[in-house]
Amino acid sequence: MFPVHRPRRLRSSETIRRMVRETLLTPDDFIYPLFVTFGKGVKRPISSMPGCFQESVDEVVKTAKETFELGIPAVILFGIPEHKDDVGSGAYDPHGVVQEAIKAIKDAVPELLVITDVCMCEYTSHGHCGIVKDGEVLNDPTLELLQKEAVSHAKAGADMVAPSDMMDGRVRAIRQALDEEGFSNVPIMSYAAKYASAFYGPFRDAAESTPQFGDRRAYQMDPPNRREALKEVALDIEEGADIVMVKPALAYLDVISDVKENFDLPVAAYNVSGEYSLVKAAAQLGWIDHDRVMMEVLTSIKRAGADMILTYFAPEAAKILNG
Repeated sequence: MFPVHRPRRLRSSETIRRMVRETLLTPDDFIYPLFVTFGKGVKRPISSMPGCFQESVDEVVKTAKETFELGIPAVILFGIPEHKDDVGSGAYDPHGVVQEAIKAIKDAVPELLVITDVCMCEYTSHGHCGIVKDGEVLNDPTLELLQKEAVSHAKAGADMVAPSDMMDGRVRAIRQALDEEGFSNVPIMSYAAKYASAFYGPFRDAAESTPQFGDRRAYQMDPPNRREALKEVALDIEEGADIVMVKPALAYLDVISDVKENFDLPVAAYNVSGEYSLVKAAAQLGWIDHDRVMMEVLTSIKRAGADMILTYFAPEAAKILNG
């Protein structure tokens, strides 16, 4: 006897599959990370992240234009300064690489949303995300530097700031500093549940931010912890976050789902460098179909509950989605 229920009926053609598809991915879902460096005419390939580059301000403006033309609404900027020091002064230099890039992009593509990463690790000589004393990253003194960095980005014209340092209380500190400086309308996208992940390796090549000693497990979250993520997110919302992020994405789809189910704020997820580079490497070896795997990865992140996805795949995926 044949079954009454035949789910295959709704899988029989591409047209009907499109009609009943539950999760729809569009270029509007993407935020494209860009690496800004010093100099002029610089477009330096990142060997561990095929298709990604360290770009000087003039080159990053060209990329920003191309990004917007693909229908991608936002970029997030990471800076690589010419000089580093113990207190990361390049992070809050009004003429720093990120600050100059913000101004140039907003002049050239005013409709593109410019988000900035707020952290110290790319700017410190020791590679950690804050002030270090006797081998320990100090929480509260670091907050003052993060405040200065966020305000400098807002003064340069950033549309949104995104603290990624995982210092306790940094969302409240940044919100207070922005409000006091007249930037109460600048939203905060908090890296609320950021794990101490091994998937960040290629990014640290790109941003030149590898710690010179130890690691970041004393301030980033422990990967086995799930419930703790909800606590971190709740604290950041209480402190004034407008968007909360889970990072990385693929190994933490359960956390993305939990955050989406438990909170009403928009949820971002970071499809990080290691996740990107694994796909690129396997495709180069001929082991996988690059485009199908890329789209499946991004769809899984959206399906888990992400409202927006930070991904290095953004231009390639947008071209496929745009047909």
